[in-house]
Amino acid sequence: MPDLSQIIKAYDVRGVVPDQLDEELVALLGAAFAEITDARPLVVGHDMRPSSPGLAACFARGAAARGADVTLIGLCSTDQLYFASGLLDRPGAMFTASHNPARYNGIKLCRAGAAPVGQDTGLGEIRALVERWLRDGLPPSAADPGTVGEQDVLADYAAHLRTLVDLTGIRPLRLVVDAGNGMGGHTVPSVLAGLPVDLDPLYFELDGTFPNHEANPLDPANLVDLQHRVRETGADLGLAFDGDADRCFVVDERGEPVSPSAITALVASRELAKHGGGTVIHNCITSRSVPEVVREAGGTPVRTRVGHSFIKEEMAQHGAIFGGEHSAHYYFRDFWNADTGMLAALHVLAALGEQDGPLSQLVAAYDRYAASGEINSLVDDQPGRAAAVEAAYAERDDVTLDHLDGLTVTAPDWWFNLRASNTEPLLRLNVEARSAATCATVRDEVLAIVRA
Repeated sequence: MPDLSQIIKAYDVRGVVPDQLDEELVALLGAAFAEITDARPLVVGHDMRPSSPGLAACFARGAAARGADVTLIGLCSTDQLYFASGLLDRPGAMFTASHNPARYNGIKLCRAGAAPVGQDTGLGEIRALVERWLRDGLPPSAADPGTVGEQDVLADYAAHLRTLVDLTGIRPLRLVVDAGNGMGGHTVPSVLAGLPVDLDPLYFELDGTFPNHEANPLDPANLVDLQHRVRETGADLGLAFDGDADRCFVVDERGEPVSPSAITALVASRELAKHGGGTVIHNCITSRSVPEVVREAGGTPVRTRVGHSFIKEEMAQHGAIFGGEHSAHYYFRDFWNADTGMLAALHVLAALGEQDGPLSQLVAAYDRYAASGEINSLVDDQPGRAAAVEAAYAERDDVTLDHLDGLTVTAPDWWFNLRASNTEPLLRLNVEARSAATCATVRDEVLAIVRA
């Protein structure tokens, strides 16, 4: 029996194909998903990985055997799958391993209206069903099996996004986009069609073996080609998407990366102006500038744990208009509370095109502090090293501690967060301060304890 605890994580399903995730197991997962959604009609999409079409078909076959009618939307980005789930009001399954290497694949699941599926909202039940079926055998097929059909929703997805941000009056912009051979190469041309944007495409050829670089813009090495092209061509900005194109990273006209926290603050200010106020969700490692900008724009910031299921839960609970994470996931009430990097990118294009200055000048108002970026430390004893850090700061009078997600220590001029990875023996450190010197000092102090 496969070790499902290593395949079904807290937020999605992911493993090496076919060693961990094969067609037989995926068919069982499709059957289990149909069971927990009461055999409602489902929508299934997939990315450009070589294994994705076959796995998606097997999932659909398993779900149909349990009585669910399945609509295959074919090649799509993850946010395009969320769009289909919202548009058709159906639970959905997206086959992708995002930015992971080609040998991996996985499934991102959602309920109707793109509502999240997490460990406590369906994944645990799916795992229990599959484990029982692997042990005892799959029960007989439904008396009335479902059907499997196809529908192309790309044009509808692109049209919907363009209704949410008006770009018709912006000045002409020169834009470089690095799709990393991922799904951005499929969606970007449709979304930007007819807009006053001169598009310079990098690596738009769909290729799940990622021949040019990993489709992970969070790694600075994967932004080098985009930065060079922006500088070389004098473009106004550059965008980089990850493999399933649900995250979007931005570089300015100098080729310098723009902090996702600054993008969160920029988009938050625009959404607050659009809706006349409201609540904005941000996780505990976004910049302090995010809640500051939200309050200045007449909104209410709400701080939450890192991870899309937590953000989406808070979005629904507070009726929030927008949410952002420092990992470059951006969530919109107008997009069924789901994350879409493409919509965030349209906001950046609109904000830049509505004024005459360069992007670096525009985002300066939203990028107010020095930050370390996320620093990973390989440790044998995550709880022990985290406890050592907490003990070092617990007796200080000038700081406050909280445990919303890992350990956050806050002082008047700086803060840091230390979190354990859920999947690897790592501690993740993020530090922010009013000055680069203070940021470096705090970073080095904490790392000295973590790595002692």
